[in-house]
Amino acid sequence: METPEAPKRTRPVTINDIAALTGVAASTVSRALSKPGRVNAVTRERIEAAARELNYVPNTQARALSSGRTGTIAVLVSAITNPFYFGIIRGTQQQLKAASYAQLLIDTEDSGELEIAMLHKMRQSLDGAVLAASRLSERALHNLSNEIPIVTINRHVEGVPSVMIDTPGGVSQAVEHLISLGHRDIVYVSGPATSWPNEARWHAVRATTAAHGLPTQRIGPFPAERLSGSAAADALVNTRATACVVFNDMLAIGMLTRLRERGVRVPEDVSMVGCDDIFGADFCHPTLTTLTAPIEQAGRVAVAMLLSLITDRSPAHTQRRSVVLPTHLTIRESTGHAVAVR
Repeated sequence: METPEAPKRTRPVTINDIAALTGVAASTVSRALSKPGRVNAVTRERIEAAARELNYVPNTQARALSSGRTGTIAVLVSAITNPFYFGIIRGTQQQLKAASYAQLLIDTEDSGELEIAMLHKMRQSLDGAVLAASRLSERALHNLSNEIPIVTINRHVEGVPSVMIDTPGGVSQAVEHLISLGHRDIVYVSGPATSWPNEARWHAVRATTAAHGLPTQRIGPFPAERLSGSAAADALVNTRATACVVFNDMLAIGMLTRLRERGVRVPEDVSMVGCDDIFGADFCHPTLTTLTAPIEQAGRVAVAMLLSLITDRSPAHTQRRSVVLPTHLTIRESTGHAVAVR
């Protein structure tokens, strides 16, 4: 007589099914699967083998209720179309994947109001958040850090963990490079007025020129995108400066296009330095001298810091509050010696 086939299971496998198969309490199964270090090795291995045999799939919502964690981290960027953030996103994704976390990507559209609204809306679904170039005020970031674990990138607020890319230091290198080429009239082309890195870069330009006894000026602000390059280039021509440092590469590449349309030669008539070394900075014409930064590393480090906060692996006083990553100037074709007369 043939043995009848076992009926096909019509409901998801639960920890109670694993408990029945292994002969241990359901609470022990739960601990073995969620906190394996709290169950002895022999029992844990038996439970894990049973879970594999039954094709057990963890209920993440139930786990979130019991553990207080969702396994999801939000990554907020101010403009997802900006290639600078591609590296940030790759870095955070790699680190989160290695830690078995899901990444929720949010485009804040350069709006602090949308940034805080989305975080409050998604709060119950998140274990923490990485904020890249946040547009929130210092007070708002302080309050937010008391509600949810956060780490900022390129935004320093005392008491809030951050990963800083040292673009001010790189900007100083850029200005020194231009001065070494004989430029004495250098303009800073400003990015968004709400951008914290924008102000830090302007201060670096002003401090470095002042150290050489040179004047400087700022034009803008301009949106940090290629289409804004036309207005920025026209404003630059009106200053009659021989060189400029631009807030980011997107804006600089747009300026190169407009200057070419106007018959202004780069670098023969005006030299230009961008910032970020995005994909395309070495493809444009002329290729762009710019600041190269460890962008992917910034994403990875931010996630590592955030997960440390979430899991509380170390006491608060020993957790790293700020990490600074160095930049360097990559010299290409868009900078050259200053002309004697313009």
